[in-house]
Amino acid sequence: MLTKAEKTKQFILETAAPLYNKKGISGVNIDDVLAETKLTKGCLYGHFENKDDLTVQVVDLMLKKVSDRVYQAVANAKTARAKVFAFLDFYKDPIDTYISGGCPIFNTAVEVDDNFPLIKEKVATVFRLGQEGLTNILKEGIENGEFSSKLDPVVMAFKLVAATEGGIVMCRTMNTMKPMQSLIKNLKAELDQYTV
Repeated sequence: MLTKAEKTKQFILETAAPLYNKKGISGVNIDDVLAETKLTKGCLYGHFENKDDLTVQVVDLMLKKVSDRVYQAVANAKTARAKVFAFLDFYKDPIDTYISGGCPIFNTAVEVDDNFPLIKEKVATVFRLGQEGLTNILKEGIENGEFSSKLDPVVMAFKLVAATEGGIVMCRTMNTMKPMQSLIKNLKAELDQYTV
């Protein structure tokens, strides 16, 4: 059971996450968070040392939420093929994303590239773990006879992550999910070429 202070902190993080995801780290200021939470500066700074501390914790929350949701979707599937398809299906609607404003992994990655090294490393870790997870699923599929040994798990995993993340940005920019659905269908068909 969370204490009152822990609940307040969680409320602040949950409320700030969509702000950060839509406006970016540089675009959000403390007044935005105060206006959205309807809390005082004293209350906010009772839970966070400064904006940087708030930012790091908001980013941690967003990355964890998305990673956990993807992991849940994939974990429920029984076969390697079904797990990869579940990963792809998680991204089928790039307009209505799990956290309002698009994919927080991609959004954060673009902004932190040269400006926020600590957060850049956090995003890089999420990308690495995602690719490693997909690589392991594809290797498992080869080992259990689902996929041909001609499939390169490392290259395919990178392609799946890069394509879906890029697809989200393009579809959100064009305000249409149709290209993403075609992309996912195409990626599934490509993977099925390696089905034994």
